[in-house]
Amino acid sequence: MRIDPEKVKNHQSSFPAMYFASFYLLILLPEMMPVKTKFHMQTNETYLDEAFEEAFHSMRNNVGGPFGAVVVLNGKVIGKGGNRVSSENDPTAHAEIVAIRDACRNIENFDLTGAVLYATCEPCPMCLSAIYWANIKSVYYCSTRHDADSIGFKDNDIYEELNLLPENRKIAFRHITHPLAAGLFREWTEKNDKIPY
Repeated sequence: MRIDPEKVKNHQSSFPAMYFASFYLLILLPEMMPVKTKFHMQTNETYLDEAFEEAFHSMRNNVGGPFGAVVVLNGKVIGKGGNRVSSENDPTAHAEIVAIRDACRNIENFDLTGAVLYATCEPCPMCLSAIYWANIKSVYYCSTRHDADSIGFKDNDIYEELNLLPENRKIAFRHITHPLAAGLFREWTEKNDKIPY
């Protein structure tokens, strides 16, 4: 078997680059990954700290229940809020709703595509719906719906209600027809200057 000296020379010249690439993949990259993971964990905790600030403020000042939330877009908090149900006499003024409204006002847009919501507790079904309508991409939360249930909030009861047919829920839901119903949706479909969402 004949060995080509030129090929051997070329192989030897590429060895340092191959060695460095292997060293990076096997040694440097694994060392860097835990740092990156730790950074993201610290960032999440920082955002949750702000959500808890909102929650403690609402609770301690009798603004509302012990819940807080913040909305983050591109690493920046664009909306925040604590529960305001009792102070505003508004059953929809949950922390997540307040934070979403604040975020939409601040960016002057109802579409929060790409945003992340941080909440002190798992969102109730109403807030969950608002999160979907706002196109929020992900949610981080601490306490669960069962934790909320244990201190007197009915989030879990409502989740269970949603598994039932409308006619079997505690609140009566009845489907009825009306002559204007079809026309209303047809007019929306044909409306040329509508703003879809």
